Order: sequence, then C-alpha cells, then structure tokens
Amino acid sequence: MGKAVVLTDSTFDQIINSDKPVLVDFWAEWCGPCKMIGPLVEELASDYEGKAVIAKLNVDENPQITARFGVRSIPTLLVFKKGQVVDKQIGAVPKSVLAQKLAAQVA
Repeated sequence: MGKAVVLTDSTFDQIINSDKPVLVDFWAEWCGPCKMIGPLVEELASDYEGKAVIAKLNVDENPQITARFGVRSIPTLLVFKKGQVVDKQIGAVPKSVLAQKLAAQVA
C-alpha cells in the first residue's frame, strides 16, 4: 500500500526531479484544512502507487522550500513534472479534483 513520502528542505529537489509526476502537499500541524486533506493525500499515494509520487512537506519544519515556491497559504498542493511546477491547488478540495490534476500528468 502506497504512502506519502515525507519531504524536507534537503530531500525536496531529489524527489521532485523524479521521472514520474510528483504531487506535494504543503501543510502544517496547526492547519485545520490540512488535516481534512491529509487522508485524501494518503489515499492518492495508494491509488497512484507506481504511477506518481505523492509527498508531503511540513512548512514549519522546512521554511526554505516553502519560501522558494512562495507558499503563503496552506494547504497548497503543487504538481511537478521533471522538477517543474505544472499545476497548483490552494485550499482543501475533494479528492476527485486532486486526482484529476494528477491524471492529467500521468497520461
């Protein structure tokens, strides 16, 4: 069963440069909407196992990456392809919206 990869400032670049699409959930422990979307992100990790990388980055523990991508409100979800941001979602949304964004990059 797939599980979301936990990213840090030091592992971020290596993971987003994967040959598969990468969805990164920027979140924090104190963020209510982040807690709502967290289980959906974990479900996507199972759904897309082998097809995409699903990852989470705690903004409080990793300020460099958070600042580099200008993440000001959370949850922010960025979709990367070969290290480049190709899609973005700010705020909690249904799983189907995130799945659609990923599916567009997996094809």
